[in-house]
Amino acid sequence: MRCPRCGERDTRVVDSRDLDDSVTIRRRRECVGCSARFTTYERIEAARLVVVKRDGTRQEFDRDKLAAGLRKALTRRPVPEDAAARAVEEIEAELRATGRGEVTSAEIGGLAMARLRELDQIAYIRFASVYQSFDDLETLKREVDSLYAERGNGAPLEAKLRPAR
Repeated sequence: MRCPRCGERDTRVVDSRDLDDSVTIRRRRECVGCSARFTTYERIEAARLVVVKRDGTRQEFDRDKLAAGLRKALTRRPVPEDAAARAVEEIEAELRATGRGEVTSAEIGGLAMARLRELDQIAYIRFASVYQSFDDLETLKREVDSLYAERGNGAPLEAKLRPAR
């Protein structure tokens, strides 16, 4: 590892810690030449994960693209700031655990929707309305009604919005 201050190649590791459930290693280093301290992050390079799109094209899995979509859905929602990053870590780990080198974009979308459904129902609806291309309000209403049913109060949205007679 090269020192960012003087360019010396000889550095020593002062401290090492696992981050993100041992996926990333944070190392505190010290330059032997100028004694400057700096931090490096190491991520285990896993086998390539290829995404098969709906049109049949293939591209490498892009965790940043997935994180951006999740962050957009979670915008201005009361969830921890790192919720999207943690969800991406969980999704990628689940995909890699299958042992396959190729996954469909539909699988990734399904996992993303499942994580958002657990995190925040409004973010889930935002993401699902774009991902599933809801054609009309009826489809959106059915999805919202299913969320109400899951919460245990069971009454459909229509009954909750109408004033009592």
